[in-house]
Amino acid sequence: MKDAQVLNSTPKFQGRVIKVGVDEVLLPNGSRAALEVVRHPGGAAAVALDDHGRVCLLRQYRYVAHGWVWELPAGKLEPAEPPLRTAQRELVEEAGLEARHWTSLGTSLSSPGVFSEVIHLFLATGLSAATAAPEANEVLEVHWVSFEEACERALTGDITDSKTVMGLLRAQHARKTVT
Repeated sequence: MKDAQVLNSTPKFQGRVIKVGVDEVLLPNGSRAALEVVRHPGGAAAVALDDHGRVCLLRQYRYVAHGWVWELPAGKLEPAEPPLRTAQRELVEEAGLEARHWTSLGTSLSSPGVFSEVIHLFLATGLSAATAAPEANEVLEVHWVSFEEACERALTGDITDSKTVMGLLRAQHARKTVT
């Protein structure tokens, strides 16, 4: 089946991070549809595991979520910045960590019915301390949790951030296939 064909695109809003528009498309089944699209540059997240079997989780205040959310260190891709570089930069900025070894855990779509955002997931090991430099609008705490406990919290719903759940479970799978 072929991809959709864009017939018309009407911009509605452009902000600091996102662009919102309505695309008129011809779908692969021949139907026409007007679809609202939120375009986002994408992001990258790091599952940072230390030598003691602990994972770095951020407890971050998220206004839109009405409170505190458990998350992996992550952030938005800058223009022309490769996803791995974004994950490396965000790990330093938010968690004060560098990693010697990086393994791709694939990508995740945050809400493919509306958002274009693709999140690139990475496993980071061989950690060492670096100087953290969170942005002024980031309110966060760095926590270390046993990897097993973090995966259990992802499965039970205590951790609700989708990139974090996906990253933890993919890292768990990657660790099982290596050992």
